[in-house]
Amino acid sequence: MARIKGGMNAKRKHNKVLKLAKGYRGARSNQYRIAKQSVMRALNTSFAGRKERKRQFRQLWIARINAAARMNGISYSRLMYGLKLAEVDINRKMLAEMAVNDAEGFATLAELAKSKIA
Repeated sequence: MARIKGGMNAKRKHNKVLKLAKGYRGARSNQYRIAKQSVMRALNTSFAGRKERKRQFRQLWIARINAAARMNGISYSRLMYGLKLAEVDINRKMLAEMAVNDAEGFATLAELAKSKIA
């Protein structure tokens, strides 16, 4: 059986990496070995960034809820505990949305939480 040379497969692999590295500066977009390192790093960073974004949004929601809760005379942790006792199942994203756009509805929830704690 004849031996198959790997030139076509190598060329395809190289072109795939170089296509991902398009727009990088200098040798990072032209030379395969350097482009491969840059692409691997970029893909790792983008994966980590997608996880980090979720953490940052949760921090933002909690900060907004806390600010609105304190305007209604209750702390964030006591608000969340009171809502849990009242069996109000609403996530932080929606609570933050209410805090910004529906102050009356949020105030109602804060009063409910206060009454359940007291």
